[in-house]
Amino acid sequence: MGHQDAQDGDNELRKVYEYIRGLKSANKSSEERFATVLRDTIDQLLNGEVTGRYDWNDLFKTEKTHAGTLVEINLQREFKFDDGREMDYRIAGVDVDCKFSQHFGGWMIPPEALGHLCLLVWADDQRTRWSAGLMRIRPEWLNRGNNRDLKMTIKAEHRSNIHWLWRDAELPENILLHMDADDRKAVFSHQSGQQRLNELFRRVRDRRIGRNVIRSVAQQKDYMKRVRGNGGCRSALQPEGIVIMGDYDSHKRIADQLKLPSPREGEFVSTRLTPVAVREADRPAVFLEGRFWACASDEDPTVKAPALPSHTG
Repeated sequence: MGHQDAQDGDNELRKVYEYIRGLKSANKSSEERFATVLRDTIDQLLNGEVTGRYDWNDLFKTEKTHAGTLVEINLQREFKFDDGREMDYRIAGVDVDCKFSQHFGGWMIPPEALGHLCLLVWADDQRTRWSAGLMRIRPEWLNRGNNRDLKMTIKAEHRSNIHWLWRDAELPENILLHMDADDRKAVFSHQSGQQRLNELFRRVRDRRIGRNVIRSVAQQKDYMKRVRGNGGCRSALQPEGIVIMGDYDSHKRIADQLKLPSPREGEFVSTRLTPVAVREADRPAVFLEGRFWACASDEDPTVKAPALPSHTG
């Protein structure tokens, strides 16, 4: 459960730790579920579909303050935690308070949490990392609060007493924040949502693009429809050799064969393909429409891309 000997005898902490770590679903590990909640919560605050924002630093102070409440609510919705008697949650029969900070170590601990377990959550969109851990709150481990509500922070030298559920784990990437600035400018230079999406998949290749990015770029209610064939991105980019893989099993297998990131639920990965001879099959390749295809280099000529399977098998 970790190397923090100071709390190894805390049976309640151990119970909560093991319970949360075991919260996998049919198709997601507990870590993936937790990371998805954090990604979706940040995107919920950014509200890119309406505001066009993609950077945490563009949020209002009141929105940043609201982040902790949203994380608390969304974690409870995802994991079906019971309401706590004195704290936020009751997990495995134990009261647990939830604290979120976008700055590592910035968790604000209220006086009423003393003696209780805290679920400490941190996520940083700039660094694309997140952590979550459990700690029994002891007064000697805290800096005294100087604010009106007497909230305290954990002394840096006592953060070693946090039992990490996940430490420095990967946060699903905010593509709009991390993509090349010139590419981002090119995407948003278009007037129509369809053209913006076409430009996004044209310029951001071989990387996972999430549903919330699609929503922010399209700024339209039927944003997912804009990715498909029949006039969407797949149709528009096929003549340029670009295919867009979604979260279908058949598309995931193609991504795996091409050694590309496999799209997770609600994600897409685009790439430009070029036909290759059978003798070049040592280069990661996939067999489609009667021939082998590999990811194209800048030197490869543009060839119309094959159609991808539309089924889920």
